[in-house]
Amino acid sequence: MDVLIEKYAKKLSLLNQEFRRSLIDEINWKARLIGIKGAKGVGKTTLLLQFAKFRLQGDLNSSLYVSLDDLWFNRNTLVELADAFAKRGGKWLFIDEVHKYGNWSQELKNIYDDYPELKIVFTGSSLLEILNARSDLSRRAVMYHMQGLSFREYISFELGKTFPGFSLKEILTRHTEIVPDLLREVRPLQHFPVYLKSGYYPFYQEVPELYSTRLEEVINMMLEIELPLLRKVDLAYISKIKQLLLIIAESAPFIPNVSNISDRIGINRATLLTYLHYLDEIGLTKNLFKPAGGISKLQKPNKIYLENTNLAYVLGDANIGNARETFFNNQLSYHHEITYPDRGDFLVDEKYLFEIGGKDKDFKQIKNVKNSFVAADDIEYGHSSKIPLWLFGFLY
Repeated sequence: MDVLIEKYAKKLSLLNQEFRRSLIDEINWKARLIGIKGAKGVGKTTLLLQFAKFRLQGDLNSSLYVSLDDLWFNRNTLVELADAFAKRGGKWLFIDEVHKYGNWSQELKNIYDDYPELKIVFTGSSLLEILNARSDLSRRAVMYHMQGLSFREYISFELGKTFPGFSLKEILTRHTEIVPDLLREVRPLQHFPVYLKSGYYPFYQEVPELYSTRLEEVINMMLEIELPLLRKVDLAYISKIKQLLLIIAESAPFIPNVSNISDRIGINRATLLTYLHYLDEIGLTKNLFKPAGGISKLQKPNKIYLENTNLAYVLGDANIGNARETFFNNQLSYHHEITYPDRGDFLVDEKYLFEIGGKDKDFKQIKNVKNSFVAADDIEYGHSSKIPLWLFGFLY
């Protein structure tokens, strides 16, 4: 265990990033068992270490961070670690990459039940499930989802300033009041194109010139490691899923023709629809459906976007129209329900209809529709129901 404490101390000493993600203030840290899931690279590890360093003052006696892909766990169990840590007076146990540890859910249940003095925070893949036959964690764990940087977080990171977030209702009703205050501090259109290409994943600042390469590696790890591990996809079929992802990227937003794609890739309809479901689950795409009841993994999406604009630029030759819609879909879907409408581009919470476009975009396609709005790029100020697209990046 001492070697894990030493690694933890080193990580804390190297952590000099004071920028905080908005999720750190949204989590109820009073809960005894907290789960944070999200795609690889969105910043889950940094969030854990920041909380430990800045909220717990990096107290090595009361807190411990471990990653379950550490070789230490080849010879020791998570329960053994928790037992030893609790006996040393430990209070906070931060557990990273739980999906890489075979019996994680059962052992977390045992730790939760047997060591009430411990608070446990764990992270895992977007594919993480906490409910199974042997260990029902759903009644014990408070779960949160984490995605990449919002546009607000990106410019806060870049400029070293704190900008406020706004609810969707505030943006829709008060954007003409909000924007002037923001423009006194920042020129959003100066930063927006850069964010769309390379500002979504927090690691963009590490080695900027290698960002695309690093992002490709993240994509490959999600497909080649997480899908086989957590969805039992045979490695022989990963190349088919990669081919499918590239087909989507070539023409996103993508309206799938299941028969044509099945023939092109060489898989049957049911398998194709399952793969489309997996790509959405793992955080590489976002599937849009018409407003309806429950969504099954064998239901064909009405439209498919890449999960974020950075993926669009790395995997395909993203045009600006695609980037605008992908940005809006990504930022709104974090806390809102997005569906595919009969008119317009997006229906939000089955109430607000949006059309996305450039500065000259008008209301022609959504004319006379109640609660309809245009989210327009290349404008700083909006008016009435025409709102700057970049402002929707201030939702979290």
